[in-house]
Amino acid sequence: MTESASSKDQRPYERFTLKMAVELAAPHTWPASILPVLVATSCAVVHSPALDVLMVCALLAICILMQASVNTFNDYYDFVKGADSEEDNVDVTDAVLVYNHINPASALHLAVGLLVAAFAIGVYVIYCAGWIPLVLGIIGAVIVVAYSAGKTPISYLPIGEVVSGFVMGGLIPLACYQVLTGELDFVVLVWSIPTIIGVGLIMMTNNTCDIEKDIEVSRRTLPTLLGRPHARKLYHGLVFCWLVAIAVIIAVFFTRGTIVLVFALLASYPLLKALLSNPLAPPARIGAMAQICSVNIALGSFYAAAILASSAIAFVA
Repeated sequence: MTESASSKDQRPYERFTLKMAVELAAPHTWPASILPVLVATSCAVVHSPALDVLMVCALLAICILMQASVNTFNDYYDFVKGADSEEDNVDVTDAVLVYNHINPASALHLAVGLLVAAFAIGVYVIYCAGWIPLVLGIIGAVIVVAYSAGKTPISYLPIGEVVSGFVMGGLIPLACYQVLTGELDFVVLVWSIPTIIGVGLIMMTNNTCDIEKDIEVSRRTLPTLLGRPHARKLYHGLVFCWLVAIAVIIAVFFTRGTIVLVFALLASYPLLKALLSNPLAPPARIGAMAQICSVNIALGSFYAAAILASSAIAFVA
């Protein structure tokens, strides 16, 4: 633990409360795990005659628990490495270890507990669906730990956005679709391109706003290597690719749901305009994170709705 986290304050630790645990789990980031499940479920409805609602709930619970575990691990390791401080434009509810004098080990125990709970529910999924979700789950769990832990965690490297996007936006839908349909179909990774981009942009939003702070702690993220002007250009390009990917995938694979895209554009335009106008600088960090999460919710929900509409319209026809 760093000197700033341990030796400057010798007061007894405060009590670790349920409110603090929820703040560490960061519910506002859960769309990054909920939307991939929603998209996978929508695809499963289109290609499978029956849907196990209990299994969907189990998958959703596993993904939320793993997301909460990632958030807690990340906060813990950032704190003990001295990467977070009160000067970093971090909301009070988004930096429990910075603004509360609690034992950091409590956060570590919480992170491990959330991961164990996810695997406990996973036992049921594995019992019903076989070994494939077990393999995918192990891969995901290893990456969850490697993302924040170790001497050089993935989140400190230029591949952080790609890894988080692929694992949460791609691997989760692939695993969920296999469990719900019994088929390991890698075309799901194509259908998951919008969620891969959307989740990756959540991380890129945070990292672009934190460029100066990350340079100080030798965190070599993609935005620190590019610099803010080039990072913003790439960011805007990825947002454009996100929209194009949704339109193309719906037009090619779920054609009857294309009409939903009109409503998606109308509803998302104000959110997209605000996001693209954000300077992605430290003072704008809190607003930027809220904006990218809102855009993920809007585009992810309409994408899933377009997929479902394809099935519904086909059924009526």
